[in-house]
Amino acid sequence: MANSGSPLIVAFGEMLIDFVPDTAGVSLAESTGFLKAAGGAPANVACAITKLGGKSAFVGKVGDDEFGHMLINILKKNGVNAEGVCVDKHARTALAFVTLKNDGEREFMFYRNPSADMLLKDSELNMGLIKQAKIFHYGSISLIAEPCRSAHMAAMKAAKEAGVLLSYDPNVSDDEVSFLTQGDSDKEDVVLSLWHDNLKLLVVTDGEKGCRYYTKKFKGKVAGFSVKAVDTTGAGDSFVGSFLLSMANDMSIFEDEAKLKEALSFANACGAICTTQKGAIPALPTQSDARELISKSKAK
Repeated sequence: MANSGSPLIVAFGEMLIDFVPDTAGVSLAESTGFLKAAGGAPANVACAITKLGGKSAFVGKVGDDEFGHMLINILKKNGVNAEGVCVDKHARTALAFVTLKNDGEREFMFYRNPSADMLLKDSELNMGLIKQAKIFHYGSISLIAEPCRSAHMAAMKAAKEAGVLLSYDPNVSDDEVSFLTQGDSDKEDVVLSLWHDNLKLLVVTDGEKGCRYYTKKFKGKVAGFSVKAVDTTGAGDSFVGSFLLSMANDMSIFEDEAKLKEALSFANACGAICTTQKGAIPALPTQSDARELISKSKAK
């Protein structure tokens, strides 16, 4: 369970229901059945942190419907502080239908026009909770549409003014680097076009190959772990949750390359383990799961 003495990490953004086909490798039209699972990257990150023994809270909005209340209960069951979750009586909780390819990769089709998470207002934010955080983490979906965009910007501003470290996940994997830069994600100068002087750290995830890191003082790669992937949903969120926890517990990570590499290797292990089961939150690993994978890999 979450350690009450550990630093608080607040995740902001969307929480929704993923409908995942019960058979891999078929289109949504061909699928004969779907498994329902909690989703939404920031919510997955919050659950990843508590599963690893950290302390997290989620700030966002769901509909006043069965799915919305189910999601709030899942947060609470996973030890996530849900005091920052609002409920909208007029909008539905967002849904996403996920196509699982044979290699575990996936494509999404969203039902959000508009969904409750998009309608969060800055007046509804639990600013007290946000200002208590050591790290304030957010994604990019909440920056797309108003009024959620303004709420997101207000939450970021409050966190920054309170001295909270900001963590942004634009989903910078190799594919997204190509999209954001219109360049070759394998080329360092292309990746570094995303760098600016206010950054402490830029991490690019490369799936099973591991990740790359860039700070003001050093840069490098950390190898991934080989596992049998069945569903990559939530793997990146598992990686992020693990790394944010390492960072919150020891901010000297930005200055110490050995500590940074160790934390990124542990995060790679967490991401890898998450691909070995269907669904994001049920597949999130514990500390001992990750340590076991690392020790098995070293023994080979």
